[in-house]
Amino acid sequence: MDTPMFQVKPAIVHPLWLRLCHWLNALAMLIMVTSGWRIYNASPLFNFNFPSELTLGGWLGGALQWHFAGMWLFGINGVIYLLINIFSGRLKRKFWPLSPRALISDFISALRGKLAHSDLNHYNTVQKLAYLFVMIDGIILVCSGFVVWKSVQFPLLRELLGGYESARLIHFFAMSGMVGFVVIHLIMVALVPKTLLAMLRGR
Repeated sequence: MDTPMFQVKPAIVHPLWLRLCHWLNALAMLIMVTSGWRIYNASPLFNFNFPSELTLGGWLGGALQWHFAGMWLFGINGVIYLLINIFSGRLKRKFWPLSPRALISDFISALRGKLAHSDLNHYNTVQKLAYLFVMIDGIILVCSGFVVWKSVQFPLLRELLGGYESARLIHFFAMSGMVGFVVIHLIMVALVPKTLLAMLRGR
């Protein structure tokens, strides 16, 4: 049996810029969430605190410094990600079209554990909606974070969000939504390990 002279390499699933943005975003989110929990504990919105072992910063001042550092990484990386997606056409190509019928069908398949992941180049409707949610949630996090950080400097944004206290609530629930996504994302990666390999090596 003849051995082929040339082996065709698998196609690139995730380009280098996307992988860099993904892992920088993961780092930024880890920093911001854990330091944010420490900041929350200093002035809780609800009748509970986050375990100090899961927080970053050691004290309020340290947590604020970590949070601000993570904020710039999260914001700049997010802007680069969105701009490349928009101007390269990837945003439209990967996340559209969306249809309620396809969403319901894919969601039912996901609940049954039968959602296909054979082609990593193709996002099913549940994935499309989840990633679009993360993009929108990230924008909400940044906007509400600006109000919590510099309320006086962003009066219009503060009013649009219903005031300072409302912005704190929005920021908290947006953070909760992001953490919820990460938990589900990690479960899916554990169930389909080849998605992690693709994000590490591109194919």
